[in-house]
Amino acid sequence: MKNNNTESTRYYSDLHEKSVCKELNGTQTPNSGAGRFRKGDVVQQNASLLIECKTSMSEKNSASIKKEWFEKNKEEAFQTRLNNHCICINFGPNTQNIYCIDSKLMKFLVDCLEAEYLYRN
Repeated sequence: MKNNNTESTRYYSDLHEKSVCKELNGTQTPNSGAGRFRKGDVVQQNASLLIECKTSMSEKNSASIKKEWFEKNKEEAFQTRLNNHCICINFGPNTQNIYCIDSKLMKFLVDCLEAEYLYRN
């Protein structure tokens, strides 16, 4: 049975994960990756990307990002044979998703953006 309790963190986490799935054409991991074999919150299989989602139950002006989140996400991506990983945060319900990526993925993104720019010009 679905948890519709708007006072629970799981409710807001589920909304956040669904928004990331919609944005990136990803798949939500059952039970937020707490199972034995499927990890992370969202998988975008075609990009070989594991996404860990962090949200707040109410709108905030700031958020703390923990190094351990990146380390755990990287390890879980490796365990699930995904090449890329990122953390997605937002500052509360219905706020913009912000993606935190490592330098490897940032370099790839810059290379793609440069190639697109050169192609257009």
